[in-house]
Amino acid sequence: MEMTVQGKQIDIGDALRTHVKEKLTDIDEKYFNHATDATVTFSREGHGSGLFRVNISMRVSKNVMVITEATENDPYVAFDSASEKAAKRLRRYKRQLRDHHARKQKTPEEEQTKALYYTLAVQGGGEAPEQDNDEDGVPLGDDPVVVAEISADIETLSVSDAVMRMELADRNALLFRNAKNNRLNMVYMRNDGNVGWVDPQED
Repeated sequence: MEMTVQGKQIDIGDALRTHVKEKLTDIDEKYFNHATDATVTFSREGHGSGLFRVNISMRVSKNVMVITEATENDPYVAFDSASEKAAKRLRRYKRQLRDHHARKQKTPEEEQTKALYYTLAVQGGGEAPEQDNDEDGVPLGDDPVVVAEISADIETLSVSDAVMRMELADRNALLFRNAKNNRLNMVYMRNDGNVGWVDPQED
């Protein structure tokens, strides 16, 4: 597994780098043993707070990512906390990930639909491009302000695979094409901790 350990405005010593590589290698070998690459980023949280934030991004299969983060007073503790979250998620989906990998070896490439993902500005929610307003300060025009745009693929998945990918990547929602009916579906995290599933019905 290729590993990148980097710091943002923080020096990463050899001891910490070795600790990270050994622990992630152990997690991969224990739960999956197919991870191709991982990136671990250390940064300081805020100004003078003394807190360290760690972000782990591990690719365990094509288009399957495990993403976790943690913030603690010590970089080692922060990394151990984030890596334990990754291990817990891999443990939960261990069998499903292995089944997924076996299916990928036997079946052709999954169908994908090209899509664009937009980030829209929310009033009071950060920097947004300037635009014309009416006399009450309301932006003119019907369309929201787009602050970012990226291309992405909407994959054809089973509902269980979609839920797995959403939870492994620590996302709030995932749009996918349902393998059973070929319709666009969405799974999302509900406020009560359960997962919601939207399956539009054809007329």
